[in-house]
Amino acid sequence: MIIVKIGGGAGINVEGAISDLAELKEKFIIIHGANALRDQLAEDLGSPKKTVTSVSGYSSVLTDEKALDIMMMAYAGLKNKRIVELCQQKGINAVGLSGIDGKVIQSKRNKGIRVRENGKLMLLKDFSGKAFSINKELLDLLLKNNYTPVLCVPTIDENNIATNSENDDIVALLQNEFKAEKIIQLIEAPGFLEDKNKPDSLVKEMSQNELEKRENEVEGRMKRKILALRKLFEGGNTTVIISDGRTANPINDALNGKGTTIK
Repeated sequence: MIIVKIGGGAGINVEGAISDLAELKEKFIIIHGANALRDQLAEDLGSPKKTVTSVSGYSSVLTDEKALDIMMMAYAGLKNKRIVELCQQKGINAVGLSGIDGKVIQSKRNKGIRVRENGKLMLLKDFSGKAFSINKELLDLLLKNNYTPVLCVPTIDENNIATNSENDDIVALLQNEFKAEKIIQLIEAPGFLEDKNKPDSLVKEMSQNELEKRENEVEGRMKRKILALRKLFEGGNTTVIISDGRTANPINDALNGKGTTIK
């Protein structure tokens, strides 16, 4: 089993990734983002996204009701169905599901994001939550009948309300349930970089133990991403490959040693 996380950046070569996946003999699950599409759609609709940083230093997108609608359009609508369409064209019999379909990804609604604005401590409430459960029975049903799940947010919370959640947390849940031998993450960079502004500062290999040290050295959204990477190893032994999704053959490159490999 391979878990494939396709980033939502505009430069990701989704068609190339799906072409590579069509050649694999292993079963796989795809989870994808759509942040570039969401941001463009939000701008077009006159409701640009708002990013906030919690007092603990983690950055996230504030999801009000309108932002949630736009997210659904981008993720569960256009992006998900275009990826399923590509899969079908390449011979992969895919089924696109958001987290609310069959409650395939359940979350617990956040109490709020504690932020400091103008020197004041505030609690911002929105439609965001922490993914905590995967409907493995539904995913197994699909996989055993040779369907490939293509997953995306929104998730569904304890009150059956659509909720925005972090894809990194969802990947960790999938790994905990499926014990994937490999987890491939396609991003808009050559891999994990020592300096995000220097593409040639690629870290080729990293141990699980190094992740905690690096988490303490970064800030904002990267801090959250490294924490999520650490959680992938709680589900058992695996190999995580963070690789460039912009190349002609992103999946083949990842499997052939390009990018950053974490064991």
